[in-house]
Formats: sequence, C-alpha cells, structure tokens
Amino acid sequence: MQDVADRAGVSAQTVSNVINGRTERVGAETIDRVTRVIDELGYRLNQSARSLRKGRTGIVGLGLPVLASEYYSELAERLSVRFAERGIRLVAENTGGAMAAEVESLAASHLETYDGFILAIAASESVDLNRLLPTKPIVLLGERALSSRFDHVLMDNVAGARMATGHLLDRGSESLVALGGDRSGPESVQTLRTRGFDEAHRERGLEPHPERIVNGGLDMADGYREVCALLDRGVGFDGIFALTDSCAHGALRALADRRVRVPADVQVVGFDNVRASAYTTPRLTTIEPGNDEMADEIVRVMMARLQAGAAPGELHRSTAHARLVARESTR
Repeated sequence: MQDVADRAGVSAQTVSNVINGRTERVGAETIDRVTRVIDELGYRLNQSARSLRKGRTGIVGLGLPVLASEYYSELAERLSVRFAERGIRLVAENTGGAMAAEVESLAASHLETYDGFILAIAASESVDLNRLLPTKPIVLLGERALSSRFDHVLMDNVAGARMATGHLLDRGSESLVALGGDRSGPESVQTLRTRGFDEAHRERGLEPHPERIVNGGLDMADGYREVCALLDRGVGFDGIFALTDSCAHGALRALADRRVRVPADVQVVGFDNVRASAYTTPRLTTIEPGNDEMADEIVRVMMARLQAGAAPGELHRSTAHARLVARESTR
C-alpha cells in the first residue's frame, strides 16, 4: 500500500480509502491515479490478513451429503456465486449423508475454520443437533424441520410431490409408480414425497397400490434398474413420479430401451428441476422446489448472522414455494 502511495503521490490512508470504497472526500482524479498505479504495480489486497485483522476467515462452509449429485452441485454453485458477490468464499465438504459426519461438521473445533456453516441435513435428528453448542452461525437446509436451536431453510416436499402426482392423474394416468418412494422409514425426503404422492391420490378418491411404491434409491442408476425390474415382472403402470430428477433420467432411459413411449404410454414427472432436465429426450416435467429462493434465503440469513456476530436472536425458519414445470414427458 505504501508503494502505491509513493508512486501516486498520495498518502497510504488515501490508498486505503480508495481500496475500501471510502471515496466521499477523494477527488475523481486522485481515484483514477491510485487505481492506475494499483494496476501498474499488480497490487492485490491480502484477503487473509484483512480477515484475520477483523477476526474472520472470510470463508463459509457447506456440508453436503453427496458432492457428485446434480442437485447438490447446482446448490453449491448457486450459493458460491451469491457469497462471492459479498466477498465471501464458500468451501464445500462431503458428509456422505452420515450422522457422525454431519454432527462433526457443526462441532466447535471444526467451525474454527469458518465464519459460519450451512449443513444440508440427510441423517441427523433433533436429538443429535440439540447436543451441540456451536460458536458460529449455523443454517440448516433440509427436508425436515429439525432442531429449534438453528436457523432452517426448508423445501416443501409434501406439496411438491402432491403437485407432481396430481398432474399425472389429471392428465389421464391411472396406475402410478412412486420411484424411490418409502412409507415405512423415518421422516426423510423419501417419506415426505411419498406422503404427497398418497395425498394426491386420496384427494381424488383413489388409493395407490403398495406394489407401486418402489423403494430402490434416488439416483440415475436406481431409476433405470427399478423401471427395468417393474417391466420384467409385468407390473402395469402408465405414470411415474420419480422422487428426484436424477431418478427420472434413469427411468426415461429404461423406457426408451424397452420401446415404451413417453408420454404416450407412460408419463413421467421428476422433482428438483436440475438443469439437465430441460435437455432430456423428451424434456422432463418436474417440480421446481424454489432453488433460487432457498439459495437467496440461506445467504440472507447467514449474512445477517455474520453481521450480528454471536449475539442470539429470533431463529429463522422458512419454506420455499414449489411449482410444477410442465414439459414434454407429460401430456
């Protein structure tokens, strides 16, 4: 900074004011001269030293169950861009969807690396989270309302699944499969979306057949394998609600390989609205769960906590709004 000041013929304080945007009392010519010298000298602000001086790392952590997932990788990108606009770097970690890893990511010793942490919950329960005494801001992202001790941004899984299933039924499908569904496990993305699947049927005076709740996983290979197995067993169906878009992509491939026409013979709806779903053949009808809305809210809540420091305040809980994106895989 002193080198810039010497060459520009100004004080180091003036250089600091220009760098930090405090230019109310700095003339336009001086700003131009300082900026030009900064470029000539290749001066770069030392963000690490600046953060340490402020007692901050300038980093927010993000714990994800699966880094390779289309949905979670797009979430990480959305958050990374938004935090970068605010001068904060986002670092993603893989928890593997394991309770121990999720809890460890929120432990006080782990959080020293970060100014705050965002955790996409997959396995942990309220009792696990309530044992923690974190020293940094925490925002939970997940399918379920868990601990009342942390800010939480939720996805409306039940309403989205009810919307997807209703869309299939209202467009003529009578025998639906819930691909990746689960009625018996603990509350999760699978049980919540299956609940919406069931509710849509009952709203129309129908009862889904247990054989068509297929609990076989949520990724692309799972969707492919389970649809092939249904066809091999001779299970009749004319509609598929796949609990994730990735699962739906596998289902579309299986149907194409078996010469089953979509949507003429079988209609398909996914959930998540990942980017690839607009480019499948046919283009996938899906549920948009409020991806941008959730990312905006996570960043807003985290920034408010960072600016307030460790001071406790009223905890924030919000649920994004789901909507149907109709494309070519339904009639």
